[in-house]
Amino acid sequence: MKSEEKKPSFIRRFFGWMWRNKWWIIILLLIAGGLCWWLCPKVSSKKKDYVTVDIVRGDVIQTVTATGEIQPVNTVSVGSQVSGTIEDIFVDFNSKVKKGDVLLTIEPSVLQSSVDEANASLKSAQSQLKYAKSEYKRNQSLYKDGFISRAEMEKSQTTYEQAEQAVKKAQYSYDRAVTNLGYATITSPVDGTVISRKVDKGQTVAASFQTPDLFEIAEDLSKMQIETAVSEADIGMIKKGLPVTFTVDAYSGQTFQGDVHQIRLSPTTVSNVVVYTVVINVDNADLRLMPGMTAFVTIVVAEAKEAWKTKNSGLLIRTYKNVIDGVTDDITPKTHLAIERDGKAIFVPYKRGLVTPTETQLISDEIKNNDKLIVGFVGQKSTNKSEMRGGPRM
Repeated sequence: MKSEEKKPSFIRRFFGWMWRNKWWIIILLLIAGGLCWWLCPKVSSKKKDYVTVDIVRGDVIQTVTATGEIQPVNTVSVGSQVSGTIEDIFVDFNSKVKKGDVLLTIEPSVLQSSVDEANASLKSAQSQLKYAKSEYKRNQSLYKDGFISRAEMEKSQTTYEQAEQAVKKAQYSYDRAVTNLGYATITSPVDGTVISRKVDKGQTVAASFQTPDLFEIAEDLSKMQIETAVSEADIGMIKKGLPVTFTVDAYSGQTFQGDVHQIRLSPTTVSNVVVYTVVINVDNADLRLMPGMTAFVTIVVAEAKEAWKTKNSGLLIRTYKNVIDGVTDDITPKTHLAIERDGKAIFVPYKRGLVTPTETQLISDEIKNNDKLIVGFVGQKSTNKSEMRGGPRM
């Protein structure tokens, strides 16, 4: 009898069965894995890496910028009320003058002739008056004695009164001629500096229709002003007395000081923008600033010292949903800051303070040193514009 054949072991039989049904097993494993991935909750131990912006301490200065031209506070235009040829000029550009100093003279011969003519007319009128007066008194006596009629007496009276008026008229003409002769000598009406001379010796001045300008005199160059144009969007922040800093191209790197003196209520429109004139007082005791220089003005409208602040880009986030876990409906970027502190995300209530073109003041008692403002997280998609605007693109 042959010996019994040795049966294969259980392990060999199991692996043989698996080999014969390997495709069915692979399919079942794939289905089970897919169901597990679909139905089971996703668990990730990976910690979110937030994208943050620094919150720092510092000064926040809110300003309005403008440009303007430096001019003397008070400039007097000196003209001529009479016509004629300029005989002499006694001052030039930059001349220092006192009130009453002679600036120029106009050739006086024509004006002197007018004075002489008026004087002759006055003397003739005075002679006529003297004769009319004596005639009137004589006729009064004759009328009382009955030698002339009342009509003759009244006629002499009228002639006498007309002669009185003629003398007054001649006197006015003479006074006017003398005054015009005085206008041939142009004097300074104020103490100051001649900043413009518009005529030369020998030039003819014609004052028939309007007074020609001869000189411009600045009363005090140690006190200057700047007239700037501020748009209607910013004019509400401008107040009288606000501090002003400005620069001019002539002194590169130097900053000058001033203050707002006046806000003029008359608006003008420039390129469809309504602007108002703001006048700024400037101290020019060293006389370095000259009339006509262009000033680049910065008006300080508000200032916060040692305040919490951050970059404006850090406040562009519209919602914290899908950015930070556990956000409730009452927590919004308008009322709370999302802050990373010690590796954790927390919410801090705040208010916005002063805003500059690059920074915003954060008003909150709960901000601490080394806090960082959360604006997103690494790997976040920025395609949903309703959630992020200007946020990080990772």
